[in-house]
Formats: sequence, C-alpha cells, structure tokens
Amino acid sequence: MSQTSRSILITGCSSGIGLYCAQQLHSRGYKVIASCRKADDVLRLQQAGLHCVQLDLASDTSIESAWQQALNISNGQLDAVFNNGAYGQPGALEDLPTQALREQFQTNLFGWHHLSRLAIAHMLKQQSGRIIQNSSVLGLVAMKYRGAYNASKFALEGYTDTLRLELSDTPLHLSLIEPGPITSHFRKNAKRAFEQHIDANNTRHQQAYQQTLERLTQEGPSSQFTLPASAVYKALLHALEANNPKARYYVTFPTHLFAWLRRILPVAILDAILKKS
Repeated sequence: MSQTSRSILITGCSSGIGLYCAQQLHSRGYKVIASCRKADDVLRLQQAGLHCVQLDLASDTSIESAWQQALNISNGQLDAVFNNGAYGQPGALEDLPTQALREQFQTNLFGWHHLSRLAIAHMLKQQSGRIIQNSSVLGLVAMKYRGAYNASKFALEGYTDTLRLELSDTPLHLSLIEPGPITSHFRKNAKRAFEQHIDANNTRHQQAYQQTLERLTQEGPSSQFTLPASAVYKALLHALEANNPKARYYVTFPTHLFAWLRRILPVAILDAILKKS
C-alpha cells in the first residue's frame, strides 16, 4: 500500500511531537486524523487544513466517539495509530496523592489501552495495521521526582512488549519510540500538574522542588541534547513504512546512552549516575 493511501490516527496533536508528525504525514500524502483534548485546539487544526477530532484520553466515551469519527473520515479503514498524547506529573512519590497517580495512568496508559483495543479489533478484521507507542527514555531508566511518569512509561513498555508477543501470529506490527529531550510544551504541562498536586512548601523536598520549578519554567531547550520533533518523526516514518519495523526506536543521545548503561552497569553504579540527573 502506498503512503498516499494510508490513514493514521494520532493523539496529542495540539503542539509538539503530535502536531509536527501530523503536519508532515499530511504533506506526505497520508490521510491524517489528528486529535486534541480541547475543542479550541481541534478548531485551530481544522482551520489549518487537517482532519481533527476531539479526544480526551481520560474519558472512554470521548475515545470511542473519536474512534468512530476517525473511521468515518478514513472511509472505514484505519491503517495506523500513533499513541502520543501524554503528560508528566512531577513530584516525589511520597508527596503525590494517589489520585495524581491515577490521573497520570489514565492519560498515559489506560486511555491508550482503550484506544488500542478498538484499533486491534479493527485491524484484525482488515488483516493489517500498525500501532506505534511514543514512550520515553524514562521508560528505560528512572529519575528522581519523575516517579509517576516513570511508572506510566515503564508500564507502557511492558504493555507493548506483551501486545507484540500476543499479536506475533497476526499481520499487525507494534513499535515503541523512546525519545529523550524533545522540543515541546512538555515542561509547561508538567508545571501545571506539579502545582495542582504538590504542596512544595510542606515537604522535606522543598529545596529540590525549587530546582524542579526552575527547570520547568526554563525557556529554550532543556539540555544540550534536546532535538526537534523531526527526530521522532523520522522514527515514526520508519515504523509506518518499513517492511519489518523495529520493536524499539531510540531517539536522542541520552536514550542510546542510558539503554546501554542499563545493560552493562551494576544497579548501584547506575543509581549513582541517575541520582545526579
């Protein structure tokens, strides 16, 4: 099937990776159905010439409605889903209310599962399809004050590995993309989540939280290794079009480095490195 006849549903397209990939695939000839959580973002993307539907990963009803709209737009054939919509909940795990963890998993994992089940049932009927999950270097190694996000991405890694095994006797393909720092609005959304759930003045981590807030409000790239969204798009394109897509795509130097260090270093030494990150 040529790329000009392929269709794809992408979540989390209001900005950053999702928006860039939607625009590039649209230019390449794909029938792209972008999705956003907020109605005003949906309208903005529609006015920019993209098919866009409203999809809130925290709502099963919203996911099901968006899926049906995507099927209608694609004339009943969806060839790929790029699960991308997510956010990071900062804060020490001891300070996070359980509800904050529930919300993190609802958006970063449970919503993806609900959408993936709809996609798998559809793709098995049409005997073709690809599901690409946008994970993170923090699905490979853990870092302080990112425990909720770490946990959701570690869970996603195991979830997707299991799906790949269970679907190995079908024509469906499963891939994980694992970016490190990428230019996006990720820190802005994380700051909002931090302020919602963390009492930064009533904790033994008060000094560390000051550094966290400085990092989250910092303008420009988060590190010297930050890459633009085009780096993720390159991996996504291979996962969509290669005859034998990879199970994992490492994006950015930190992901390559920590994936390697995790394999070769004792836990104590790796912990010592990660504590400084």
